[in-house]
Amino acid sequence: MSETLGSGSYNKRGTSVEGFRVLGVAIRREPWIFALSTVGSVLFGALTVADAWVLGWSTDHVVLPAFKDGEIGAGVMVAVFALFLGVALLRAVGIVARRLGAGVMQYRMQAHTRREVTRQYLALPMEWHHRHPTGQLLSNANSDVEAAWGPIAPLPMAVGVLAMMVIAVAQMFFADVVMALVGLLVFPAVVLANVAYQRLASPLMTKAQQLRAELSEVAHESFDGAMVVKTLGREAEETARFAEKAHLLRDVNIRAGRIRAAFDPTLAALPNLGVLIVLVVGVERVLSGATNAGDVVTIAYLLTIVSFPIRAIGWLLGEFPRSVVGYHRVRSVLRATGEMPYGDHTVDPDAASGARLEVDGLGYRYDPEQPLIEGVSFTVEPGRTVALVGATGSGKSTLTTLMARLVDPDEGRVMLDGSDLRDFARGELAEAVALVPQSAFLFDDTVRGNVTLGADVSDGDVWAALRAAQADGFVAALPDGLDSRLGERGTSLSGGQRQRISLARALVRRPRLLVLDDATSAVDPEVEARILQALRQSNREGADRGSSLVVVAYRKATIGLADEVVHLQDGRIADRGTHEELLGRSPAYARLVNAYEHTGELVGEVTS
Repeated sequence: MSETLGSGSYNKRGTSVEGFRVLGVAIRREPWIFALSTVGSVLFGALTVADAWVLGWSTDHVVLPAFKDGEIGAGVMVAVFALFLGVALLRAVGIVARRLGAGVMQYRMQAHTRREVTRQYLALPMEWHHRHPTGQLLSNANSDVEAAWGPIAPLPMAVGVLAMMVIAVAQMFFADVVMALVGLLVFPAVVLANVAYQRLASPLMTKAQQLRAELSEVAHESFDGAMVVKTLGREAEETARFAEKAHLLRDVNIRAGRIRAAFDPTLAALPNLGVLIVLVVGVERVLSGATNAGDVVTIAYLLTIVSFPIRAIGWLLGEFPRSVVGYHRVRSVLRATGEMPYGDHTVDPDAASGARLEVDGLGYRYDPEQPLIEGVSFTVEPGRTVALVGATGSGKSTLTTLMARLVDPDEGRVMLDGSDLRDFARGELAEAVALVPQSAFLFDDTVRGNVTLGADVSDGDVWAALRAAQADGFVAALPDGLDSRLGERGTSLSGGQRQRISLARALVRRPRLLVLDDATSAVDPEVEARILQALRQSNREGADRGSSLVVVAYRKATIGLADEVVHLQDGRIADRGTHEELLGRSPAYARLVNAYEHTGELVGEVTS
């Protein structure tokens, strides 16, 4: 299936057919719960029909004799009371079983599908996520899942009342064939009303489900960009953008509601019209001696309850448009291609020294016609530091994501200790490689929680990582130290503090390869120098603590700490060597780093 969400291609086969197929998926997955709820619903339907028999029997054996004799026997009254009470109790048992089974089945299917969607999100590569906005992904995992399994709630009721309708019609024919045929003349009208409703309501409900996803996307984007919206005074524009989608959704829902408002009373009125016709014909047949009053009452009552199964089936069919749209939107995620294949290689648990990284003929492109990285090759020896330097758009950040295998290259390979990253088993690279991006993300958790992310790490190791990241000072000054909560996205910290917490998160795992994508850009040069000097010093202290280090760098002081510099231009290696060597022989490199240095000095003068 195409990844275009909300595609209408499935409408060609009919919403009702697709809706029943979606329900078939749920029934095959939860057959026993469905069976329980269906048995309960059938019991409810059968006992509802039994009410009609009890009512007819009471008419013939209690009501009419009472009018004739002027008295009612106590034994007969007890029998009638026992019949009505027994039917009511059994019907209550059926209602409980039906509702309990339907609720459990619906919530289990929702939970199962959400887990599937979440696992798929984790399996899909970053490039797939880049093509799908966050609001859309949230909609897939939430409102689309709920919509997909919405028909499960009325499903057992529809199955049970269908059985009730069959029993009721059979009993009507058993009581009086002529009156049964007269009463059932309204059925074609009811069917036509249902068909008309489906044809009119389905497109509107489909549109409403799509608009819900679009509204979610706008809301998430606005909330996520609250800082930009506030600082640039775009509140009115964002409110208008949200209001536009909200008004469209409102208008579509109102149009669908109007159709349903006309459909429901029509559906309720048609069986009542049948009851009136049955009463008129029944009176004539009773007067002619062709039938008795009890049969007329029974058929009239049965005709009133026959309308309920039709309405219940209508409720089920009414959920199908949203269900089909939601299900196909979810399936488009589950069927998305691009999953990253994994091998069976494992990281040597006894290896404590820095890893050897080899980048061999690497090529990568977002646009097939325009390569972003092409023919890049270099090696990072164990415990050594390599700086990646280049102008904006030269491919530095993309290269770091390739080295951490967030994406796979189109050409070439990245090897860790002689093994292609694609040959490692799932989760193995996280044990040996850590990437610290420029944009530090912190969770609404404590300092400890943000550094350990649930791993079994001692507080001593946490403090050691914080010291290496030059974060121990401000963390110790927080009211609760490691137990201080940082707020959503770490809003209680400055940008530089967030970066240092993010760096400590990587260091506490003692990676054998540490990749810093301009991860210290928000800290001042002095603190950055101390951080990198601490990392470099740990590399030289011994194999038990050293990490191979790749740094995307701009400042001369940072670049000067590297053992080797790789100068990137337009996705290719323009030159490589030590900082001093490149300054001496590469005018382009010298202009670049000097430009960065002058810009940094200018910014310092303006802010001082």
